Amino acid sequence: MSLSLADGVHLLSSHHLLDEVITPERWSLNADGTDNADVPFTHITYDTRTVREGTLLVCKGRFRPEFLDGLKERGLVAYVSERDFSDHTEVPGLIVNDARKALSLLSAAFYGMPQNELTVIGITGTKGKTTTAYFTQAILNAYSNGRCALFSSVDNCLDGHTYVESELTTPESLDAFRMMREAADNGMRYLVMEVSSQAYKVNRVHGLTFDVGAFLNISPDHISDIEHPTFEDYLYCKRQLAYHARAFVLNADADHADLIREDAQAAGIPLADFALRTDDAPTNATLTARPSNAEHSAFSIAANGHDLGEFSLSLAGDFNYANALAAVALAHEAGVPFDSAAMHAMESVHVPGRMELFTGTDGDTVAIVDYAHNYTSVRALIDFVEQRYGERKPRITLVAGSAGNKAFDRRQEIVEAAQDRIARFVFTAEDTDTEPYIDICNEMLGHVTNDHVDATVIVDRVKAIESAVEQAHSHDGLDVILIIGKGHERWIKDLNSHVAYEGDDCVVERLLNVA
Repeated sequence: MSLSLADGVHLLSSHHLLDEVITPERWSLNADGTDNADVPFTHITYDTRTVREGTLLVCKGRFRPEFLDGLKERGLVAYVSERDFSDHTEVPGLIVNDARKALSLLSAAFYGMPQNELTVIGITGTKGKTTTAYFTQAILNAYSNGRCALFSSVDNCLDGHTYVESELTTPESLDAFRMMREAADNGMRYLVMEVSSQAYKVNRVHGLTFDVGAFLNISPDHISDIEHPTFEDYLYCKRQLAYHARAFVLNADADHADLIREDAQAAGIPLADFALRTDDAPTNATLTARPSNAEHSAFSIAANGHDLGEFSLSLAGDFNYANALAAVALAHEAGVPFDSAAMHAMESVHVPGRMELFTGTDGDTVAIVDYAHNYTSVRALIDFVEQRYGERKPRITLVAGSAGNKAFDRRQEIVEAAQDRIARFVFTAEDTDTEPYIDICNEMLGHVTNDHVDATVIVDRVKAIESAVEQAHSHDGLDVILIIGKGHERWIKDLNSHVAYEGDDCVVERLLNVA
């Protein structure tokens, strides 16, 4: 790892990001005349609390100039910012026109361009990113003897087998390149990562070229003042993956698939597509999957018309076979032969908090924990319940909240996706920054227009699940409880802080006495 002030100036200038270098003596376009311009930084950060000897600080977001006070004495060597802060520090300032882009480029250079030592696979889409990422990692791990890293919205894995809960779908650029360096130093050959629309919106992956990219699907989501102002902007950000990949994989049935094909063509990269079929409808896709039995418990996969055999996933739901197809296509583009036994490694994959089924000891209560959080994913979840349990005419309860301070449309969409197909809503707490849980729950309650569905608000999430289970036990016949939004997470965000939480899966296991 070697990045000096002179290196940083040259790098930012070459990408047309540098405005000028400001020191107490002069303004310039280079680092000439600054002390120790060729001495490598020993640390790079965007958090003033971690400044130590030899630090380069990138000032991004809601940075206040007083944060710089006293940092020179702690070891600050230089700062990067969109504003001149020389009134608060004597250290050189690299003034740029986009601090987030600068952070990504400088971080990659500081950590020695670790992406060049890995085959990097990026996956985007409204739903299915995490499951596809886990499937793909399983295949690549099997193929490479455990040398595939993972960045996902659930967990990060830097050594092929140790999983640590993540905070963001796509890490901040500095954190991503730091973890890439650790993964490469751990001997990893591959990295599979989810790429959110926000990753392109706020330049977390600026300058990163993926060896293979995938576009799974698109539906309205993340539309708010602090995310994407319009669906067009949301889609545009997701489409950027095609322009920053060397090869691409596409769901042939995705909305706007034709536009994504045009993107790949404009970028001059090869494209493979896949299609899931549950009937005899034809498709010309590179990869196809069709059910091989009436129960849809297994699917046959074919590549370019050649049978790859039967696959049976541990994860329930037909839609997961679409994710499996994407994983097969991604792994193949990354170098795994279609006929490799490693392809079957995904069959045993369980994703924490994704389609986790729990059955009570009486057999008449089923709970499903899932991260579903919008119209499309809630509808798909209920479709699965009707397909799997429809003959038993289940009574369905949905325990749900919605994220605070963002994606406001989800609150109505979740209700609309479910209200004509379930018996009861229990609205409860989910993550929020400053917006009160009760206000979100009451808003969702106000969107219920079907007089035949019961709806109640129980803000305490544990008590909400307890209520659903208690009512299920008092009802004759099959009850299916859908608990969505939090999955495997062991915290709930409140007032911008993570508050410890037992976890939906643990609450269900305890209440249903699941061993």
